[in-house]
Amino acid sequence: MADQTDDQKPAAKPAKPARRKPVDAQQGSGLGIAGLGDLSGLLSDPTPSSDNGAPVSGKAAELPMDLIEEDPHQPRTHFDQASLEEMAGTIALRGVKTPISVRPHPDHDGRFIINHGARRFRASGIAGKTMIPAFVDGDYTESDQVIENLQRDALTAREIAEYIGRELAKKVKKGDIAKQIGKSNAYVTQHAALLDLPDPIAEIFQSERCRDVTLINELVGLYKKHPDGVTDWLADEEQEITRGTVRLLKEFLTSGGIDDNEGGSGEGEGDQDPEPPVTKEKEEKEADPDKLKKAIVIVQHTGRPGRLLLNRRPSNEGASWLKYDDDGSEFEADLTDVRLVSVIEG
Repeated sequence: MADQTDDQKPAAKPAKPARRKPVDAQQGSGLGIAGLGDLSGLLSDPTPSSDNGAPVSGKAAELPMDLIEEDPHQPRTHFDQASLEEMAGTIALRGVKTPISVRPHPDHDGRFIINHGARRFRASGIAGKTMIPAFVDGDYTESDQVIENLQRDALTAREIAEYIGRELAKKVKKGDIAKQIGKSNAYVTQHAALLDLPDPIAEIFQSERCRDVTLINELVGLYKKHPDGVTDWLADEEQEITRGTVRLLKEFLTSGGIDDNEGGSGEGEGDQDPEPPVTKEKEEKEADPDKLKKAIVIVQHTGRPGRLLLNRRPSNEGASWLKYDDDGSEFEADLTDVRLVSVIEG
């Protein structure tokens, strides 16, 4: 008989797989560092280019700054010099970390026009740079520039108005402009009105003494009825222009404080007794201190201050029309996204 001792022994444990030795990069095809070869070329020259050396569209490339021009129709026209100097200091130390966007010049081969990144371009010049990283993007319009700056709150009301004016000059309708830049028709209308302001109001707007588009339009409405009163009020350079002061001015002018429609200022008129104002007899009622004559509901939406438009009917329950205080734009919003701040008397 065969010996049974071998059958009764426990089965041997499977041998552990041998630890794999690193594969020589030239023999294997893995991701070993050695297999990547010398990276110094990529680090020293990260610029992707075509076979003929031209920058590839859609990829960052180092371009000579003397081949780049600023867009003459750039919607942003104001650049703070102190801010540019600060940026130039960081660029001198660290370079431009975010490439600018350019498009081929339509009239000069080999040259480019800036789509966006004019601040980085100017700061690089101050820092003494001769090259700048850039993306070449030929599919870029002026409305794209406006949208980007609007999203970063980088445009002044005047710059927005100038862009709208150029579009209107091209026979583009206000509704189409609103769609292009993602704003309401009311927003476009209010800013278009800034293109034809009376001189005293244009002066405070262009000097940025008042940036509030809604206030500017309110002053225009008052100026049409009381030009001398508004002009004199604005002539005081120490006069603060706020919603509260404009409201007081309106109450003063409309209550008969100044009547620009009454002519004559000849000598001796001061000796004449003024004619009594013609008023309608009204039954005076004692004002109820617990009631508001006109309620204004102050709210906040997406972090921006505004007010409810109680005279506009919403499309459905749970919605309401709002008006932003900063730019005067009107829109319908879900009330769940609106935070009540206060109720004041108008």
